[in-house]
Amino acid sequence: MKLFFYKSLVVAFVAATLLMLVSCHKDKPQCNRVVSTKLYKPVYMSMEKFRSSIKVEPPHTITTTGKIFLYEHYLLVNEPYKGVHIIDNRVPSAPVPIAFINIMGNVDIAVKDNVLYADSYIDMVTLDISDPTHVSEIGRVKEVFPRNAYVGDLKGYGPEGLVVDVTVKDTVYETSCDGYTNGFFLYSSNDGKVYASSNTPPTAKGGSMARFAIMNNYLYAVDHIALQTFDISNPKAPVTKGTTVIGPAIETIFPYRNNLFIGSQVGMFIFDASNPANPVRKGAFSHARQCDPVVIEGDIAYVTLRGGTNCGGVNNQLDVLDVKDISNPKLIRSYPMTNPHGLGIDNGKLFICEGKAGLRFLTATQPATITTVKLLEGPNTFDVIPHNNVLLVSAEDGIYQYDYSQMASPVLLSKLNLSVKR
Repeated sequence: MKLFFYKSLVVAFVAATLLMLVSCHKDKPQCNRVVSTKLYKPVYMSMEKFRSSIKVEPPHTITTTGKIFLYEHYLLVNEPYKGVHIIDNRVPSAPVPIAFINIMGNVDIAVKDNVLYADSYIDMVTLDISDPTHVSEIGRVKEVFPRNAYVGDLKGYGPEGLVVDVTVKDTVYETSCDGYTNGFFLYSSNDGKVYASSNTPPTAKGGSMARFAIMNNYLYAVDHIALQTFDISNPKAPVTKGTTVIGPAIETIFPYRNNLFIGSQVGMFIFDASNPANPVRKGAFSHARQCDPVVIEGDIAYVTLRGGTNCGGVNNQLDVLDVKDISNPKLIRSYPMTNPHGLGIDNGKLFICEGKAGLRFLTATQPATITTVKLLEGPNTFDVIPHNNVLLVSAEDGIYQYDYSQMASPVLLSKLNLSVKR
């Protein structure tokens, strides 16, 4: 839980505590003890320096895979909080990294008409990528993602600038024998505040774990509680059109036809975007608290539910829904899975990332009788993008590409390895 205390409250609390200690211990001998803990200190960067930090660099070795996006013959791979790798994928059996765009705080991406839209901590930036080796920033909407501005549990920006890192060191302090400790600790900054923390068209296609979606001249972004709408008809100056609070634990967004399918840990929500500036909630399908990405083909929605860890719940399954009437989604059937994450669908061919259990290839031409034709064990998979019989796979140890023209015997075309962390 993030707790925020103003300085005056802290002073009052300390004063009250001292009075209680004097009252309780005036007749007792003094007893102190030494407690070991960790001191967390925020590292600030000025907003001016932060907003001038975007630059294109020669290819970097990928160290962590994040969101993936396919645009024309380019594959874009997000490296969480660092930026975007651009890879020439004209030959899927021999992908060539050509550039890295340094974008601090970047997690989500989308592309339209040679313009990359990316979050950069609290801002949204637009970048001209018509020449991926000479990328330029052409627009920025400031402070539209305030809930992105956290490193661990620290508030991410203020008078000193943006928190871009946190240093940690072991320390000890002396307290009374009756002093209260429970694993919580204080962060100190220079602003007189105290923070308490607990422990922390052309081809354009994103994965099922995306939080950005583009439909016509509008970009839709979801954070943990809300849907934001941007008019991007002028990419140099996107306009915020509104924010709709949906509820807790929002995770993903998938555009299809004129609708937005939003996955959350409590269910799937459907918004009608016929009026693109003002999407309206039309339907929902609820489930117990579990992680929930979604993809659509025809009138069928495919939703993976994953239990355990931060997702809650215990079931691991695929739910197949009839969404012909978006105001009343109906469950067709549930299928047991092992550890489902992201998924993709292409003309009745369904792909499900099973985490450490591998990658599942399924036939889904008949939603009521979906069958697994191949479980490819080995890679710890996170998300997929199927396109023209080539499956892009984001995994813990790299980016895989498979030829899936023969579903029962997929062929590995290439793998971009991650650098070894030491």
